[in-house]
Amino acid sequence: MRLAAVWHLAELQVQAWASHSPSLASLCLLMKSLTSNPSATMISFKDLTYKVVIRGMTTTEEKEILKGITGSVNPGEVLAMMGPSGSGKTSLLNLLGGRLSQPSMGGSVTYNDLPYSKFLKSRIGFVTQDDVLFPHLTVKETLTYAALLKLPNTLTKDQKEKRALDVINELGLERCQDTMIGGSFVRGVSGGERKRVCIGNEIIINPSLLFLDEPTSGLDSTTALRIVQMLHDIAEAGKTIVTTIHQPSSRLFHKFDKLILLGKGSLLYFGKASEAMDYFQFIGCTPLIAMNPAEFLLDLANGNVNDISVPSELEDKVQVGNAEAETQNGKPSAAVVQEYLVEAYETRVAEIEKKKLMVPIPLDEELKSKVHSLKRQWGASWCEQYSILFRRGFKERRHDYFSWLRITQVLATAIILGLLWWQSDANDPNGQQDQAGLLFFIAVFWGFFPVFTAIFTFPQERAMLTKERATDMYRLSAYFVARTTSDLPLDLVLPVLFLLVVYFMAGLRLSAGPFFLSILTVFLCIVAAQGLGLAIGATLMDLKRATTLASVTVMTFMLAGGFFVKKVPIFISWIRYISFNYHTYKLLLKVQYEHITPSINGIKIDSCFTEVAALITMVFGYRLLAYLSLRWMKLQAGA
Repeated sequence: MRLAAVWHLAELQVQAWASHSPSLASLCLLMKSLTSNPSATMISFKDLTYKVVIRGMTTTEEKEILKGITGSVNPGEVLAMMGPSGSGKTSLLNLLGGRLSQPSMGGSVTYNDLPYSKFLKSRIGFVTQDDVLFPHLTVKETLTYAALLKLPNTLTKDQKEKRALDVINELGLERCQDTMIGGSFVRGVSGGERKRVCIGNEIIINPSLLFLDEPTSGLDSTTALRIVQMLHDIAEAGKTIVTTIHQPSSRLFHKFDKLILLGKGSLLYFGKASEAMDYFQFIGCTPLIAMNPAEFLLDLANGNVNDISVPSELEDKVQVGNAEAETQNGKPSAAVVQEYLVEAYETRVAEIEKKKLMVPIPLDEELKSKVHSLKRQWGASWCEQYSILFRRGFKERRHDYFSWLRITQVLATAIILGLLWWQSDANDPNGQQDQAGLLFFIAVFWGFFPVFTAIFTFPQERAMLTKERATDMYRLSAYFVARTTSDLPLDLVLPVLFLLVVYFMAGLRLSAGPFFLSILTVFLCIVAAQGLGLAIGATLMDLKRATTLASVTVMTFMLAGGFFVKKVPIFISWIRYISFNYHTYKLLLKVQYEHITPSINGIKIDSCFTEVAALITMVFGYRLLAYLSLRWMKLQAGA
């Protein structure tokens, strides 16, 4: 009660001052916004710098991406960041969103006068430039899974699903809610609808801060206007919106409240978007023809002053005849224009903006302690996260597993093998040798196939994993276990189909026990081989290098598998014991011939407990390596 009373008195005092000061009037509006919406967040950033180290073959160079950027954005405002490619827009957006490592950053970024904390992760929505979505899920499924994982666990499942439907209605996605998202090879929703789904994924948690990286990229002007109008509506609900934008139309430009114009990492303008043209006219830069304000500003940021009148200071430099200051057409060079714009902003505007940021924001001490004391809170328990991710993964990948291409590949291979080994006789020594060759091929085929399928798993899902983990959507362990187990039901279908064809066509041991033991052996081989592929993919995270390493590894395992070479030199014989081909081959021989002969093709048929233990060790060992690699990748990224 005492805090509320003090707050009310402060608000009345500021209202009294506001009539004499425009800046205090804006502060008054901000205070009203903060009191009416406790989750409202103001971002302030002062003298923000950012550097990256570029390592070449022989040299290391430090490049300054941002150079002393200062500004702020209040609840209810849309801040647009413009500038040429490479000007630092995305880097600034990532810094404000807490997505870049702190050691390379200088200056300060505060949220309601508080530094970034893990608590803010649950209040920030971040829409990346690329639409990172699962192509085979529908719009409704995508948003429902996001709601189940992101929304607080105090809500029931029905309440979370209703929130997903509400977002669909808010974004006007009712007509396409049961349509697949689509991708490069899958037909789905339109570009504008995809972008709205991406935004829906973030606003589903009702964030106080929403960052967007070029949300109108690749969209037609009408769709882009609809997206920006939607952002304006979200901001009016008390949210803080920060977005980069490449080259907006004049209609889009006038929708923004504030504008940051960057050029080569330097701040050329910060202030109201509606006052940008007046500012540049004040410093002597005006368009000579009717121009879209955004085009005019980008031309200036690029140093292109064609069709633009320049101030006398720049004309004087050209008349002096300075070779560095003029270009072939007699206009100032881009470097000179850039230098003038930076100097003009620093001498006329920058200090005023910095003084505005010195005014402290009254903030409830209870909220301050909450921000600093609260620990990371998950939207669902570990088991719930696993269940949701398992179902999502199963729905997404069943389309790839049961594609006609893959089914045709497996069936065609099975039929060819069945015809080549048609009704071979296991009681004849020559028939046994032939069948041993067939069993070895089965061990190699179902070792090779899963490795090269699993390699793509984590490199392809890296963008999705990075995006979802950046907002603490789920635990890495829950994702990993769900991702590696949701494939298991799918992995069993094609091998059973394969063996149903080959087993009976080739005349293998006709009995229920050997048949199901053969299926179990092949399944164990698949899971072990899949673990190797997951480990290679997660460790390297580069498809070309991973494929090369996997090719060499699988070839080595195949050659040491016990069929091609019987007497392997002692100094390299250890390779066969880490080869899943060797252990699978030996188990298949035992299943087929333990009742006929104690050895075949130079391989002794014993109890085979060692082979089973070796395969089970590979199943868990390779997966542990893959998980540790993903954890290391997360730590390296500083997430």
